[in-house]
Amino acid sequence: MKLSRRNFIKASAATGGVVLAGCAASKPTTNAMSTAKAQPSSPGKGKWVATTCQGCTSWCSAEAFVQDGRVIKVRGNTNSVSHQGFLCPRGHMSIGQMYDPDRIKVPMKRTNPKKGRGEDPKFVPISWDEALDTIADKMMELRKAKETEKFMLLRGRYTYTRDVIYSSLPKIFGSPNGISHSAICAEAEKFGAYYTQGYWGYRDYDLDNTKYVLLFGGDPVASNRQVPVAIRQWGKVIDQATVAVVDPRLSATASKAHEWLPVIPGQDGALAVAMANVILSEGVWHKPFVGDFKNGKNQFVSGKTVAESTFIEKHTNGLVKWWNLELKDRTPEWAAPICGVPADQIRRVALGMAKVAPACMVWLAPGAAMQVRGGYSAMAAHALNGLLGASDSKGGVFQGMKHHYTHIPLYKEKYAGYVDEIAKKGLKNKKIDQRGTLEFPALKKGKSGGGVVTNRAADGILQEDPYDIKVLLSYWTNFPFSCTGADRWERALEKVPFFAHITTNVSEMSMYADIVLPAAFHKFERWGFLNSKAGGVAYSSLEQPVVKSLWDVRIDETEVPYLLAEKLKAKGFPNLLDYYQNECKDPETKKSPTNGLEFAEYVTKIMTQKFWDPKKSKGGSKLKGWEDYLKVGIWQSDPYKEHTHWKKGWKTKTKKFEFYSETLKEALGKHAKKHHTSIDKVLEVCKYTARGEQAFIPHFEEPFRHGDSKEFPFVFQENRSRLNREGRSQNLPSYYEFKKVDPGDISWDDAIKINPKDARQLGIKEGDMVSLTSPIYTMKGKAHLFEGIRPGTVSKCFGQGHWAYGRTASLEFGKVARGDSNNHLMPSDYDRLSGSTARHGGVTRVKITKL
Repeated sequence: MKLSRRNFIKASAATGGVVLAGCAASKPTTNAMSTAKAQPSSPGKGKWVATTCQGCTSWCSAEAFVQDGRVIKVRGNTNSVSHQGFLCPRGHMSIGQMYDPDRIKVPMKRTNPKKGRGEDPKFVPISWDEALDTIADKMMELRKAKETEKFMLLRGRYTYTRDVIYSSLPKIFGSPNGISHSAICAEAEKFGAYYTQGYWGYRDYDLDNTKYVLLFGGDPVASNRQVPVAIRQWGKVIDQATVAVVDPRLSATASKAHEWLPVIPGQDGALAVAMANVILSEGVWHKPFVGDFKNGKNQFVSGKTVAESTFIEKHTNGLVKWWNLELKDRTPEWAAPICGVPADQIRRVALGMAKVAPACMVWLAPGAAMQVRGGYSAMAAHALNGLLGASDSKGGVFQGMKHHYTHIPLYKEKYAGYVDEIAKKGLKNKKIDQRGTLEFPALKKGKSGGGVVTNRAADGILQEDPYDIKVLLSYWTNFPFSCTGADRWERALEKVPFFAHITTNVSEMSMYADIVLPAAFHKFERWGFLNSKAGGVAYSSLEQPVVKSLWDVRIDETEVPYLLAEKLKAKGFPNLLDYYQNECKDPETKKSPTNGLEFAEYVTKIMTQKFWDPKKSKGGSKLKGWEDYLKVGIWQSDPYKEHTHWKKGWKTKTKKFEFYSETLKEALGKHAKKHHTSIDKVLEVCKYTARGEQAFIPHFEEPFRHGDSKEFPFVFQENRSRLNREGRSQNLPSYYEFKKVDPGDISWDDAIKINPKDARQLGIKEGDMVSLTSPIYTMKGKAHLFEGIRPGTVSKCFGQGHWAYGRTASLEFGKVARGDSNNHLMPSDYDRLSGSTARHGGVTRVKITKL
């Protein structure tokens, strides 16, 4: 008999009846085809459990609906005043990631000693006991040789319980090499805010009350930060405010904006200083914040200098110096041919903001800052917030508020007793990422070498500068995929004698590992917490195990270090485990942890105690205790108070918003003195063109690009997808099926977006196969003609190009990539003042060839 769908259902019902009869069912079974009473719609019985989404750096407070031990649905945390139940598409994709059949299920070890792209590691399953024993043995070899500095810990995305693996583990063991991923994310963006208003961090934006939004490289309804908050509010924003977007590509946000300014990649600084020129020459700066001329008459006239003594500043420093050194000649007519935005549009947007100031915002994003000379572009864009009085104002830009979380006791007075003489010797060594050298100032918070230079660590390993790395432990990282000049990471990982990788999927990085450890999936399977802010409220959102994992996984930041510490103690190094057990006790019971999972929970409780313990509370949400925090899932601050820093001052050298940055002048001076040279020499080595006083003001720098314009006539730019969970969602078929939701992209194919005007000149039609060639790499892809790409540029979305990670992410696992990776096309380069990787602003030129 042919089995039709109807016959199959009948047969299934009959079989089910037999099974139920064998189990003494209390009720008779119902034929599948008979009429039955309607049942409650999905999701049915179950419960919502609080957690946090880590699909990007928004770190949105969320809730997971758990039914029969499985997560079937997610939403934004309904207790959050910022999220109010909203998540973006990335948040919903997390369920598919957790239940990905290609996840690593047990520890594995490499049996093929040869490493390299295309080499099969020939992984075989092993026990956690064997895996941790192997890692501990390799670490003990370094201690016996008294070269603990040759141990390296690489940190990728994280929760704030990172203190355990990223700080205490390498410090107590004796290595200075806890290296974070931060500089491949957005440090140049933070540079702009720090050296104008003294704040190193991501800003918050008062969308509820704004009247004008100017986005420099931002796409908040799709990517960047605070996406669910922007999605929830954007209709209101469009109704009440003017939205202008500076972006070479017609992004999702630009498609909904009132003004699109399709800037030439890397020329954001020219646009920003021209807007500043308009605001001053038209006399429309925000006088209650900035100040005014003594006689009340505007003396800012393009082309003419102004006597500093004629202007009285209020909350700012160096406005007239900035005008005289930079702005007086930076008219819209000067900027238009440089940045590609018409002079009348530059003037219109600048005056539009000034008209509603201070209820306006200049939203600076990585696209305008992560360039070789991006630090000053970031300063120029953010300085507009100062001119308009938008910093710290209602409807403007807020600083992040303080989160009163507690570090685990890892500072000198607590862990000094656990750091022995071997460790002290190792800690005196320089870091492998070469931060603080003449070429890499990495001036985080004004300190030479204060920031990380993540991508440079590959060169440090390859050059053995300042020494060789022998043992590498890494978690939540995939640098051969996520870093520019990706081939350097492949060669560096080949060079490291022993590498252990803690990860959810076998990624490109894992293919070079000797040991692979299966990590618990963030959001659903682990303990941790995240601090963030949105809509004028700071919050701390909890991660907790909402379901039991299907596989033999461990929590990367806490559980794995604890288990490793047990092994090290058994081999003669008890210091790390002693520290964990003595200093990380349950704050309620005062019990020491007896296993890794207890330790993970205790650390989370210790670090969040000021949020959930009424006796320790520093304000904000009035939680009743730990159980209340587990239930609610979020602590929230009191609302941000506008003009806080107008009243108490900024954390700059002058305590004012600095247009002439005494803070940067001091930082550059100290770095130059450290290397017995001049500030001008520092800037020359760092590929900047500024000299003299110009080094201390926001100013225009011609973008640095790799490749000669004659050989490589097009400027390459990359964009982000609303479906990118930072390169980790590409093993989901839904990623490819719905890729067309990103303007200019298409489903399944890795589209190379070309303006139709350029395509006609090259004889390229829709769907033609083309190649893009940069000075270091050639990639192939399908041409998609898109009018939302500026002529003279070509764009491809970051995300595809995996040759590992899973059966969908790659065409042939371990061998053939699906699409291609932008990070092979783009050379490794940096904004050296901040340490940031340069990946935007048209860092490389390319040529397009029809195949």
